[in-house]
Amino acid sequence: MKITGVETFHVKPRWIFVKVTTDEGITGWGECDLEGYNLVTAAAVDSLKDTIIGQDPRNIEYLYKVMYASGFYRAGGAVYSAISGIEQALWDIKGKWLNVPVWQLLGGKSRDRIRMYAHICGSIDYTERDEQECRDLLVENAKIKVKKGFKSLKTPFLCPYRHIETPAMVTRFVERIAKIREAIGDNIDLAVDFHGRVSPAMAPWLCRELEPYGLMFIEEPVLPENVDVMAKIARMTTIPIATGERKFTTFEYREVLEKQAATVLQPDVCHAGGISQVMKIAAMGENYYCSIAPHNPLGPLALAACLQIDTVTPNFTAQEHPTMEEGWDLGAIYLKKPFEIVDGYIEIPQGPGLGVEVDEEGIKENSFDGRWGTPTAFFKDDNSFAQW
Repeated sequence: MKITGVETFHVKPRWIFVKVTTDEGITGWGECDLEGYNLVTAAAVDSLKDTIIGQDPRNIEYLYKVMYASGFYRAGGAVYSAISGIEQALWDIKGKWLNVPVWQLLGGKSRDRIRMYAHICGSIDYTERDEQECRDLLVENAKIKVKKGFKSLKTPFLCPYRHIETPAMVTRFVERIAKIREAIGDNIDLAVDFHGRVSPAMAPWLCRELEPYGLMFIEEPVLPENVDVMAKIARMTTIPIATGERKFTTFEYREVLEKQAATVLQPDVCHAGGISQVMKIAAMGENYYCSIAPHNPLGPLALAACLQIDTVTPNFTAQEHPTMEEGWDLGAIYLKKPFEIVDGYIEIPQGPGLGVEVDEEGIKENSFDGRWGTPTAFFKDDNSFAQW
């Protein structure tokens, strides 16, 4: 079997689907979004085509190495995301060729269904709303998600947030979490995503104030580049620290683990090199008694790849899911049979490969030019830049 073509499709709202074709008529699909840099990522996929066309798609580890290391300069974020999408498609091809789900090739199942955690922020713009309205909306969204059966939720740390903030600002945020916890009770897991918006000066204070609310984890309490700083925060709180969505390679995760900067790893199958590399990251984490909660605020093909990993991985905690109202993230309009979440869980995919059948008409009808900018945030009083 030989690879004959590699294509990318920019689809709404902001995703890139990758299609790999072969001379035996087997087609593989993957996803490779890099938010804010999708045009660059699609160009990176195009630049990798010549490296793999004519090669046997079943030699996944070899082709990963060729794509990652064939240049003198190693892959950066856009190229690594491009590799990730292609690699997922190669696994899809191999599973279809053998007529088995990818999870069977990765070692078989470790569980019978996949626990999901839902975003509770929704698509609402909170920046122009007062604190009471923000709090009420988040509480109401949390209650709706619990009513739908979710057992695990995540709420954002709304920006902007200054390097040094006032006690009143800390109190407002903590009260917001307290109200959510009160509304959902203690039998529901609740995580908070700081999104790297908080400084090392404020993070310990906030973590301490949030400890009474029994959080599942705090995600990116500080920006992820300086692992020593994150490790210091981790030592100062009893709340589990999560990180990984902005980490790309196993080398970056090695530093996180060795410095004990997090106990929940969040590799993104669209950024971290694909399925094989996320499996390696999970295995590395297991040696440090860390779990994985794969990052995925993206599309249905990314979800399909995540579910293969989640099925196999013993140290899996929960799978992120953005819970779009239209259901696009579950495959509405893009998959012939979208995923279903029942009581907060997705059943293990049973179809060959990634277990999905792509609706190419849906892709054609919802394609766009790929231009999508990451949201930005500014402080109102002086218009200075804030971390989004």
